[in-house]
Amino acid sequence: MSDSEEHHFESKADAGASKTYPQQAGTIRKNGYIVIKNRPCKVVEVSTSKTGKHGHAKCHFVAIDIFNGKKLEDIVPSSHNCDVPHVNRTEYQLIDISEDGFVSLLTENGNTKDDLRLPTDDNLLGQIKTGFGEGKDLVVTVMSAMGEEQICALKDIGPK
Repeated sequence: MSDSEEHHFESKADAGASKTYPQQAGTIRKNGYIVIKNRPCKVVEVSTSKTGKHGHAKCHFVAIDIFNGKKLEDIVPSSHNCDVPHVNRTEYQLIDISEDGFVSLLTENGNTKDDLRLPTDDNLLGQIKTGFGEGKDLVVTVMSAMGEEQICALKDIGPK
């Protein structure tokens, strides 16, 4: 190889940690997280079948998508690995709600985060709108997993 040759590498992956990590199916429990059909889900039910004639015990997972609430199921041999999403919860202070349904949030380092929509859950949406309308200081909890983010909880820290 001579010095005059140039190589160009294209990277399709984003820098940083992966969106999931492997975990043995037999060790995933109720209230844990699992990826089913490329969606991050919270496990609501796990049942394990006995080993059959050909060896593998199977785990039957019933889980609910953490972002859209859909129920998903999967059956995996208990010795095999499943993908488990990295689920993070972050708290931000609510600054503003725009007319088009986006919220403006204050991060810990003083910057604003403006790329998040209001939640689709009517109950939580109502609480956020009335609390903001009354001029309360609100802190929202944002859950993020596999490149998606959504407001999942609300806390009132007193009047402004």
